[in-house]
Amino acid sequence: MATIHYVGTLDRTIYSVVMADIQTDSVIITDTQIAHIKERHPDDYLLLLAYGHDMIASLDYIVEANLPYSAMVLKEVEFGGKKLKLILRLKTTADPADFQNSIISFQRIRDKE
Repeated sequence: MATIHYVGTLDRTIYSVVMADIQTDSVIITDTQIAHIKERHPDDYLLLLAYGHDMIASLDYIVEANLPYSAMVLKEVEFGGKKLKLILRLKTTADPADFQNSIISFQRIRDKE
C-alpha cells in the first residue's frame, strides 16, 4: 500500500462543474504519484510543493480531463508567469469508502496548451 500525503481541501461547489458526485473535500497524493511526477517532469516537482495546494484552492480554470472522474486544474502563477496543470482524480460514490481525491499528475504547460 502506498503512503499518502495530505495536500489540502477542495471546494466541492467549484469542482462540481466536472463531477457533481464528489464525496470528500480532502486531496492527497501518494508516493507512487510523486515518483511519477519526479520521473516524467523532474523540474516540476518543486513547483507542485510550492503551488499544488494553492492550485486546488484557488484555480484559474477547471475542465473535465480525459480520464474517468478526473479534473484538469489550470493556474498561472506569478513566479515567472509559469502556467501549471494538475490532474486530479475525484472520489465519487462508485469508489471504495477509503478512497480520496488524489493528484494524478502535475506539470508546467506552454501557452499554446
